[in-house]
Parts: sequence; C-alpha cells; structure tokens
Amino acid sequence: MSHTTLIAAEQLQALINSSQPVRIFDCSFELLQPHAGRQQYLASHIPGAVYADLETDLSARHGAPGAHGVLTATGADAPVSGGRHPLPNQEKFATWLSSVGLDNEMQAVVYDRSGANYCGRLWWMLKWVGHDKVAVLDGGWKAWQEAGAAICSGEEPAHFQANFLPGPALARLVDAQTVMSQLGHTTQTLVDARAANRFTGEVEPIDPIAGHIPHALNRPYLANLLPNGKFKPAAQLKAEFLTVLGNRDPATVVHYCGSGVSALCNLIAMEVAGLGTAALYAGSWSDWSHDPTRPVAQGEN
Repeated sequence: MSHTTLIAAEQLQALINSSQPVRIFDCSFELLQPHAGRQQYLASHIPGAVYADLETDLSARHGAPGAHGVLTATGADAPVSGGRHPLPNQEKFATWLSSVGLDNEMQAVVYDRSGANYCGRLWWMLKWVGHDKVAVLDGGWKAWQEAGAAICSGEEPAHFQANFLPGPALARLVDAQTVMSQLGHTTQTLVDARAANRFTGEVEPIDPIAGHIPHALNRPYLANLLPNGKFKPAAQLKAEFLTVLGNRDPATVVHYCGSGVSALCNLIAMEVAGLGTAALYAGSWSDWSHDPTRPVAQGEN
C-alpha cells in the first residue's frame, strides 16, 4: 500500500517497522531565519530522515534577478519559475533525489514543524517529477512527538546513491504569462493562500507592491488545519473550499501565495477533500509584483 496525500504518525511507525523501503524528509524551515531549520533538524528528528533545505535543495541555487525580477541563469542551471523561491529544473532536482538515496519505487514521507507550510513544497515537487508515492506526515513533528515515537539527533549517515529518473508530471505548473492570459476567464480561478491582510494589501512585509492578482479568491493556508496542526477532515475541507469557490469549477483552480510554498497546503487540502489536482503558479506574488506592467488589485475583491 502506498500513501499519496497524508500519513498518520502511527502509520509511519508501522511503515518504518515493515520491510517496505521508505525515505523520510525533514523540511523544517523559518523564512526569517534560513539556518534555523537545519539547526532544529540536528537537535531532533525522525531517525533516518534526510534534511531538505527550502533554499538550497528545493529551490534553484543559481541566477540573479534581472529586469522585473526575472532570473537570468541559462542552460542546465536555469530555474523553471520566477519569484523568491524559483523551482530548479527537473533534472537538477532528480540528481539531488538520487544523491540522498530516493529511487522511483520508494515511499517518500515529508514533514516540517510549521503546519505543512514547507514540506508541501517537496510533496508537490515529487509529484511534479512523476513520483506519486509521497505523503505529508499529518500534524508534522508535533504529531510524531505526541505519538511517543523514536527521535534522534545529529547528522545521519550518508545514504547510498540511487538512480531517480523523472517521469510524466503528476502536478501542473503554470507561469505568469499563462495566468495573465486567463485573467477574468471562467477557465481560471486563482486562490491566494496568504493571510487576509496581505491579500487585501493592508500590509506587505516582503514584496515591493501590496495587494493581489486581480480576480483572485483568498483562502489562507492555515484555514486547512485543526488547532493540533493536523488537516481538517476531508468532508469539512470540501465544504469550506466549495464555499470559497462558489459556482467556480474546482478543476480551474490555480494556487499561489508569496513565493509558491504555502500555497501547496491549499493544493494538498483540495486533494484530501477529493476536489482533484489543481495547478500551481510557483512564482506567485513575489514574481507577479516585480513586473510593474502587471495589474494589481487591493481590498477584498
């Protein structure tokens, strides 16, 4: 049995104790303290877990912003999205997966310490390179601790090199040009995962312009979680998303946020709710807002 959306701490314990190969990834990260995630990992993590750094492992490492924030790197190092956390190309990502010992048949499990805010990135990227057997640890590190499961600290021994080969994408990526071409059309429903005050433009602590992409709806990513950090039940998520969408078709949804990371909590929640696989605008507001020719909306609409 493979896990493709969520996995409970007890299920992960059973998986570890079985003969099925599994690779666990700790994606802990803090936006304002980029090195804090690795320090948290070294202090305590699930035995055998690999640390996946948002900025160095799950984002493109090369290229500097040029005009309108467009990354200028070319060739093998060229990212495939803009924004603050540009996606690396699939070949570079597959090389990293191979280096940490993940092969195409292995179950992957991802977790963090921030309500699936960061581990959702790796979950989506694995789907993007055709790896369906990946699940988010429901409730993250807190749930693992509360289950009384084993914990270790320090560096893990290096894993044997694997040979991960990208396959047909199981996730859909869109760029700014695609979003712009569909603005206001019924074929596209933008859902912004940022907090309400950033969506309306009341505050903008990071990017040069406050507001949101015109016609977008707002669903803050934390709305998907219970107070214990676990995802709400599927039926509740479905009812809440359908309320947000109104009469819009869930198949038209394109998720975005500040830099294409927290939006994935919404995307995962829609899958858990049985509403299908939505698209991701990975560049998100950090990409959109760097081009002054693109329209910007403020307020609730």
